[in-house]
Amino acid sequence: MVQQALPVCVIGAGLIGMRHVQAALESPMVALTAIVESNPDHRAALALKGLPMVAGFEDIPIGTKAAIIATPTPNHHQMAIDVIGRGMGVLVEKPITSTMAEAYSVVNTALTAGVPLMTGHHRRCHPFMDAARARLVELGDIVGVQGIWSLRKHEAYFDPIWRRKAGAGPLMTNLSHEMDLLRFLIGDLSEVTAMTSTQQRGFEVEDTAAVAMRFDNGALGSFLISDAGASPWSFETGSFENPAIKGTGEDYIRITGSKGALEFPSLRLWRANYEGEVEWSKGLSAEKGQSFLSVDPIRSQLDRFAQIFEGVEDDILCDGAAGLAALQATLAAALSAKLARNVMCVDVPPDFQGI
Repeated sequence: MVQQALPVCVIGAGLIGMRHVQAALESPMVALTAIVESNPDHRAALALKGLPMVAGFEDIPIGTKAAIIATPTPNHHQMAIDVIGRGMGVLVEKPITSTMAEAYSVVNTALTAGVPLMTGHHRRCHPFMDAARARLVELGDIVGVQGIWSLRKHEAYFDPIWRRKAGAGPLMTNLSHEMDLLRFLIGDLSEVTAMTSTQQRGFEVEDTAAVAMRFDNGALGSFLISDAGASPWSFETGSFENPAIKGTGEDYIRITGSKGALEFPSLRLWRANYEGEVEWSKGLSAEKGQSFLSVDPIRSQLDRFAQIFEGVEDDILCDGAAGLAALQATLAAALSAKLARNVMCVDVPPDFQGI
């Protein structure tokens, strides 16, 4: 528990911004000083509800020590630089920025200023995430990972024209979550190869992508991601995280190692119940994963963020460097699909935006 509530503001009052606002109102660890919203009608409507609305960043009350940036991604870079310039800590929604050049700029600026910088990959804050990382130790050397995220989005979702354009599909919108999750569990990625398809909807933007990947530790992985394929497999359906998406409890990721395998997010573990060499003629036995309390990961992320200002070290939150790495892997997949060849993550051009 923090000694004093952290004065924090939220910049951007869209859907995700208001989730942060709700978390801030519920948490005793922070004190919400302001909500920045440039749209006057939306700002006025929220003010009528008693929320502390302001029109611009310059109107944030003095004494505010941290900002949550929940604006559209193209605004992340400059807004983060402005916030850091005032000596404030930053929690910026994922992806950290639009390009690698911007990401390095934000990370280096925060390091120079000595202020906390975190990226909003909130999935890390579910209790089963740290438990999964601990259970992976029992698998021996990690050999490979296979994942599938496939949820058919409703047709009205694509009514806004921008959602039909390149850059608005599952590759850039949804894959970044998976890239950070895989990095958290398996380790850094070094190389990716991706293919995309527009077959189902025929829009400019892809509706399906298949990604092969190589990790620094030698493990290989594959991931299918689609917003056109109906299935019970995704993080949201497996974890029951999002009340707007009906849960199934089905695992959507499988990880294999030299001594066993793990299903995620149930954490069902497969391992040998015998002595000696682990090999195919003897088989493996399954152990049911433990149960965890359901939490709001946005709220948990905010509480952990507040503790950073009290000097508490945290290896769960996604810091700026980790957010940069997740962006790099995601952009590498987009670049691979564009060039129709494999791409080393370190070779992503500084200004490439995924289109």
